[in-house]
Amino acid sequence: MKLTNYCSGGLGMLVVSVALFGCANSEQQEVGSGGAHKADGIKKATIGFVQTGDLSDWRKAHTESVKQAAEAAGYNLKFADGQAKLENQVKAVSSFISQGVDAIIIAPLEVSGWDNVLEKAKKRNIPVLILDRQVEVKDDSLYVTYIGADTYNEGKLAAEWLVKKVNGKAKVVELQGSQGASPTINRHKSFREVIKNHPGIEIIASQAADYELTKGKEVMEAILKAKGDQIEVVYAHNDYMAIGAIQAIEAAGKKPGEDIIVLSIDGMKSAFEAMVAGKLNCTVECNPLQGPLAMEAIGKILAGNTEGMPKKQMVRDEVFDQSVAADVIESRKY
Repeated sequence: MKLTNYCSGGLGMLVVSVALFGCANSEQQEVGSGGAHKADGIKKATIGFVQTGDLSDWRKAHTESVKQAAEAAGYNLKFADGQAKLENQVKAVSSFISQGVDAIIIAPLEVSGWDNVLEKAKKRNIPVLILDRQVEVKDDSLYVTYIGADTYNEGKLAAEWLVKKVNGKAKVVELQGSQGASPTINRHKSFREVIKNHPGIEIIASQAADYELTKGKEVMEAILKAKGDQIEVVYAHNDYMAIGAIQAIEAAGKKPGEDIIVLSIDGMKSAFEAMVAGKLNCTVECNPLQGPLAMEAIGKILAGNTEGMPKKQMVRDEVFDQSVAADVIESRKY
């Protein structure tokens, strides 16, 4: 059975909204005051975009979504790859500030470490939009808005699915993402918030695997050696770690999806392939196609039209399990 949050058919509505938002921005290209360049007589706003890195299909889809939406909106986008290092991201933001861009979009690797550079942006009157992952700063006025998934809700949805699947009783291994990243913090906390009301569900091991497939496999191999006979469920903070865990489970002579339930977050096409194969039981979608939403907000920000703009703008979440995987796999775009 297909489980959804907010409304049924949430994915379809998101795809429609993405298309509409992309079109809505086609008239925003002449706004902006600094860092603009001339093209065909039109002054285009220049946007600096700082990404976390390029280590997964999800992240690649996220980057491409922003680039395509910026192009559709008529902006000049300058891109910086943080290469999974916070210091690289901070340096990139400082560089964009020095260049005098019109606005900056940051997909922050970690929640902390942003106050100083964001203060510099504020002093230069360069608005900042936080995308995908959240930040914790001493002054919320240092950025205009956050757009991205409700990663706290994702962990909650995963736990609620599991409670029903196992009738409130299971021994769980948790594979956490990168430490200090907001999705890791949120998916860890919210999962526990749900299962605390179900004492029959016990987390017997919890370890970071940094959202990486290879590390997910390595960590799971070690946990299987230590507690293999006890493990009934693997809860991975993303699909890549879940796939790594699946490989480790198979190497240990067990059947993922049967002997051990595997539950993850992201909703990548590779996760749907694993569900169709019967090796992954469920994935909670975290949609990376956030570019059009970001560019709609940037258009309003540069036009000075931020009245009523919420501090957080959340993308809808949706839960998919094995029962629907074969029906929707061809619609997956990442």
